[in-house]
Amino acid sequence: MKGLILAAGRGTRLRPLTHTRPKPVIRLAGKPIIRYAVENLLEAGVTEIGVVVSPDTQEDIRQALKNCLSAEITYIVQEQALGIAHAVATARAWLGQSPFVLYLGDNLFQKGVRPFVEAFRPQLGAVIALVRVPDPRQFGVAILDEGRIVGLLEKPKEPPSDLAVAGVYVFSPVVLDIIANLKPSARGEYEITDAIQALIDGGSTVIGQEVGGWWKDTGRPDDLLDANRLLLVEQKSPTPVVEGEVENSRITGRVVIERGAVVRNSTVLGPVHIAPGALIEGSYIGPFTSVGPNAKVRQAEVEYSILEDSAVVEDVPLRLHECILGVGARVTRRSELPKAHKLVLGDLSSLELA
Repeated sequence: MKGLILAAGRGTRLRPLTHTRPKPVIRLAGKPIIRYAVENLLEAGVTEIGVVVSPDTQEDIRQALKNCLSAEITYIVQEQALGIAHAVATARAWLGQSPFVLYLGDNLFQKGVRPFVEAFRPQLGAVIALVRVPDPRQFGVAILDEGRIVGLLEKPKEPPSDLAVAGVYVFSPVVLDIIANLKPSARGEYEITDAIQALIDGGSTVIGQEVGGWWKDTGRPDDLLDANRLLLVEQKSPTPVVEGEVENSRITGRVVIERGAVVRNSTVLGPVHIAPGALIEGSYIGPFTSVGPNAKVRQAEVEYSILEDSAVVEDVPLRLHECILGVGARVTRRSELPKAHKLVLGDLSSLELA
């Protein structure tokens, strides 16, 4: 079985974070999101992995997946973003006649994908991951009959169930012929839900299997923060794992300080992840915070936040809470007159002042 990870999307709901790089490379709990997808596939025994990228995202995705030594990764370029089914069609030559796991590269699964791979049988058309959600109107929604999916509706106004289609599908290669003959939907995209419905209509058995543990679609900033929280709680050691340099500091709980990071005169209360090259000085880092490579926090307090590569928080009098700072972002205190807020915000930015 092969694995196909989709990582060509623009991530428009996360702008401005995704103006310059794709969503799957955002770091959560120390790793780019897409690495969790690769690790889950490897854990399920899938080592041949195709990654669908766009011309704009391919270099960032390649960098995020460097040194995945156990995986045999092939990059497949999707020139136009025309839907999930179109991305699968782009990979048809690479997929050949193999059954495959289709994995949306911005989704996270606490229990991985092994249960769906193990549930697949050659006589099945597909195994689809399902999750119960409070508002299914934003998802593809499944209609089940004794475990078999008998119908799918894309973002229905009146959902027939609370079972949403999550971001993992295991397909027979039969679906490739169906996708080749799909017509675009009203929004001009080739929908994977249409392909699944055609499988069902053609007599194939499509099984729906509920996700075990938590599942996150990291489509919005609040989702990123919550996913980061969930992943930090999953850090294996309940006591600090310190490979970096710690001086005159208090480190408590599920804290990982990677080699090359420096923590001085600070308090770190886990769960927290501090990446290589990061500097924490005279500061408080509170629960559910990820500090990215080469980021700096000096004379400041940060909690329940994500600081990306080379972000800087320095001499800030108020505690930062529920913040996401992109690569190279800076939050500092203005020392000269006039005492005013000086802001440079990109499109669709969000700022709350206390």
